[in-house]
Amino acid sequence: MGYLRAEEVLPRELIVIIQQYTDGTNIYIPRRDEVRSGWGEKNQTRKMLRDRNASIYKAYLSGCKITELSERFCLSEKSIWRIVGQEKKKAV
Repeated sequence: MGYLRAEEVLPRELIVIIQQYTDGTNIYIPRRDEVRSGWGEKNQTRKMLRDRNASIYKAYLSGCKITELSERFCLSEKSIWRIVGQEKKKAV
């Protein structure tokens, strides 16, 4: 992620005010809440996990054992049980 030079985008008066708090350091200015993306939305991680969890539940319903699912998806048995429980609640 690149950065912008304050002199190029901010009025001089605002730069002077900011310098009273932080002089010569990099600062991060967060996005406004209304334009903020949720976790995993930009890189599709959320969708990938949702699809993976649905696959785990479908395999479980078709008779796959928890130990097999654990090995296939490289997750602990406890995680598989948690995913199965969450997916079961969604199905109801």
